Amino acid sequence: MNRKDALLGTGIVAAAALSAGAPASAGNQEPVVASVPNHGKPLSLPKHGLPRIAVLIGPDTVAIDMIGPWESFNNAFAADFASLFMAYTVAETLQPVSVEGLWVTPHYTFENVPQPHVVVIPAQRNLPASIDWVKHVSAHTDVVMSVCTGAFLLAKTGLLDGLNATTHHSAYDAFEKQFPKIKLIRGPRYVENEDISSAGGESSGIDLALRVVERYYGEQKAAESAYNMEHVRRSRPQSIHDV
Repeated sequence: MNRKDALLGTGIVAAAALSAGAPASAGNQEPVVASVPNHGKPLSLPKHGLPRIAVLIGPDTVAIDMIGPWESFNNAFAADFASLFMAYTVAETLQPVSVEGLWVTPHYTFENVPQPHVVVIPAQRNLPASIDWVKHVSAHTDVVMSVCTGAFLLAKTGLLDGLNATTHHSAYDAFEKQFPKIKLIRGPRYVENEDISSAGGESSGIDLALRVVERYYGEQKAAESAYNMEHVRRSRPQSIHDV
């Protein structure tokens, strides 16, 4: 499986490549940008320690989907520059994982990982063990968030059934067809439910992670993290002419 397959739904290729002027969508029409409220409320900090962020990795993980949220959390600092989150990677085994040629050794396996407060699901191959772990661990998390076509893995857990979600614009149609119980939202940079959220493609994961920073520590800390990364929070581009 190559990076294109991971972007387009872990092997489910969208109906056609992008046109020069707009993302692929049903009938080759411009996507409808839905106005959808975000339902995430402020999150309580843990009584002991920092919020723990588990970033799930596996074969064919897309680098920016992993690294974008990772940096968003790691650039949130206290006044003394101490970290405000504890981030770690988790996979089925401790064998190094190729993340687009970057070899990453997971910190933990599914068997010994500390219970996270937040789970980040980048685009990657949808392994049965990964799907089962997300479903199991979600019972005690504050937020489970997918990035890009990580939404396919999250959808296969059943946790998105009856909820709103988004994914990479190239995979809109495939996602909508495969998961009729989920309301696909085309357009926003991320879609937020109370404890399950999803980001659009690639760099959209940065914005959703910053939103989680905001839910724990407030708007100022999220803004500081974005500033530290020199990242401008903006709406999702609706065509190639918006970038």
